[in-house]
Amino acid sequence: MSNGRPRNGPVLLADIGGTNARFAIVDRGKVGPIEHFKVADFSSVIETIAAFLSRRAAPAPEAAVLGVAGPVENNRCIITNSRWMIDAADLRNRFGLRTIHLLNDFEAVAWSLPALQPSDLLPIGRQPPTTGAPMLVVGPGTGFGAACLFPRAPLVAVTEAGHSTLSATSEREERVIGRLRKRFEHVSVERVLSGSGLANLYQALAAIDGVVVSDRDPAAITQAALDKSCDVCCAALDMFCSLLGAVAGDLALTFCARGGVYIAGGIVPRFADHLIESKFRTQFESKGRFEPYLRGIPISVILHPDSSFVGLKAFFDRNMAITNTSTVHIS
Repeated sequence: MSNGRPRNGPVLLADIGGTNARFAIVDRGKVGPIEHFKVADFSSVIETIAAFLSRRAAPAPEAAVLGVAGPVENNRCIITNSRWMIDAADLRNRFGLRTIHLLNDFEAVAWSLPALQPSDLLPIGRQPPTTGAPMLVVGPGTGFGAACLFPRAPLVAVTEAGHSTLSATSEREERVIGRLRKRFEHVSVERVLSGSGLANLYQALAAIDGVVVSDRDPAAITQAALDKSCDVCCAALDMFCSLLGAVAGDLALTFCARGGVYIAGGIVPRFADHLIESKFRTQFESKGRFEPYLRGIPISVILHPDSSFVGLKAFFDRNMAITNTSTVHIS
């Protein structure tokens, strides 16, 4: 929300997920050092922001833009995979902010897409994007997110695609989803395409194949798949890549994302080379009569570790430019 034109003072930026919260200050147009906090170490976002600001001797921020991992309604959000509730009005009152915006975390990444450089991206294929066409960002992390930037407007369509129903593209995937349905009832995209989702795949495949496996966290499953020391881990990561391709293809069709599909989040860059070698791109394009359409869409993995902060700043800069000529209400 905005109460007229904010001053040109420091701006607090934040990327708040279910596991980690990161903060930085924009001052004189430049993003300062990004500090990391574990969500589990703090009882609330107010406590965490206070801890971050207490380390600074500089003037307090006058405005804030927060990317949050959950649906934003009336400038409020309950983080989907943590206990935190974030209310812009509470933050404004506690920290004396004149302007505060809450954005879905993937909305923030979507705003970064036009500013990303070739060195920030790992292409999967060499297709050129269509200038001005919708640009889709998807990604598995603690959960699964997706958003689409319409550059000509510009505006971002926010989704909760991670909670849509996961579809199978093979009999083996059907068996895995059936196994997970007994455990979760509703098998959403996020139940498979996330950190915990990779572990769900690993456990389901072991049960289906009647294999006894050791307990592994997602990082250990990924490593064992990459070094080929565990067949079940290999199968889990391969299925993860295939399903990610299928879901990304569905979303690309939904938004006609000829401007490109971008894979974000902290998981995929750890095995980006494996993703390229997997069936990801094949599954992305495997949509019957629309296979030629999808074949022309470029896909890239975002390698920039702080793309969300690029997007948060881009969002704020754009809306500040609007308030330079007129008073607007932003939520």
